Amino acid sequence: MSGKSDYLSLGARIAKLNISMTELTAYFRVKCSNCGHQRIVHDEFGKCEGVMNKPCSSGCDVFDPE
Repeated sequence: MSGKSDYLSLGARIAKLNISMTELTAYFRVKCSNCGHQRIVHDEFGKCEGVMNKPCSSGCDVFDPE
C-alpha cells in the first residue's frame, strides 16, 4: 500500500469510531505530568520518545496526564 492509501484507510477507520478530528487532536495534545511532553511523543507503552530528534531527558517511562 502507498502512503496515501494508508492515510485514507486510517481516516476511514477513525471515522467509523465516531471520533471527530478535534477530539482526536485534543487527546494527543494532553501533556504528561512527568516530563511535560505531549501524549503524541509517547510510544504505545507510555515511554517518552522526546521531540525534534532530542530524547526525553527526564527518563519518563509512563504517560501520566496533567
